[in-house]
Amino acid sequence: MPSVSLPDRAVLRVVGPDAEHFLQNIVTADLGDLSAGDAKPSALLTPQGKILFDFLIARDGPDAFLLDVRGDVIDDFMRRLMMYRLRAKAEISKQEQLLVSVAWDSDSEPPATGSSASQIDSTGSFGFRDLRFAPRAVFRRYATAEQGSANLDDWNRLRISEGVAESGSDYALSDAFPHDVLLDQNGGVGFRKGCYVGQEVVSRMQHRGTARRRVLIARSDAALPPSGAEVTANGRSIGALGTVSGTSALAIVRIDRVKDAIDARVAILAGDVALHLSIPPNARFTFPVDVTAEGT
Repeated sequence: MPSVSLPDRAVLRVVGPDAEHFLQNIVTADLGDLSAGDAKPSALLTPQGKILFDFLIARDGPDAFLLDVRGDVIDDFMRRLMMYRLRAKAEISKQEQLLVSVAWDSDSEPPATGSSASQIDSTGSFGFRDLRFAPRAVFRRYATAEQGSANLDDWNRLRISEGVAESGSDYALSDAFPHDVLLDQNGGVGFRKGCYVGQEVVSRMQHRGTARRRVLIARSDAALPPSGAEVTANGRSIGALGTVSGTSALAIVRIDRVKDAIDARVAILAGDVALHLSIPPNARFTFPVDVTAEGT
């Protein structure tokens, strides 16, 4: 099973009798169906519905959660959680002793019970299943020692192949809606739960079907330009590249404009490199349909 340490990640622990109620009321994911042994994608939004922080969340025993977040924003994230906590009986702390790694491609099943993070790794078990990749077996590990038989480029290629975008690598915080980065597709948004910060905007996008900016997988016959390069069609910007690995990348683009370019047989480019764009394997959205053309 390949594994790689993720030095840019860090862990918060939220514990207490009100921990679940507190988090359920502010984050996008529905914690009511978060099973022990799973790590679910989630986000804390601005009131306008933009992603302020993205993270993975997992149960760490009774009344406790681990939040796996970018290390460079963990202090800001912790302060924002403290601001929302008010009188909730929940303690929030950085787990500075825990290092984050990821492992993938095992034929075995994950542990069925919700052991604590330190117990999981000290016994050599898999860790928490990263639901962004389901049904593929990818596991997050939180341990006091670094683990890794692969390298970060292996991890990036895996994320690209599955269409899994992360802030920093693929988009800027406060610049993307959950739908843009497929949180509506991978369980990162609970559409049947109650209110949370930014919920009204996200629900409106869902019910009106107005999401047009999406993560796609970009492939080419030549080396791609670096992350951040504009994706264009007929000289018009339609998005940008995110994580790049050789001739493949993630791209966050306007799928309506991608469809227009495909229909018109116009080349889609990153710099001067031609791209083939495809929908990630487990996504449920499609390219927009031309209703007028269908009716003729």
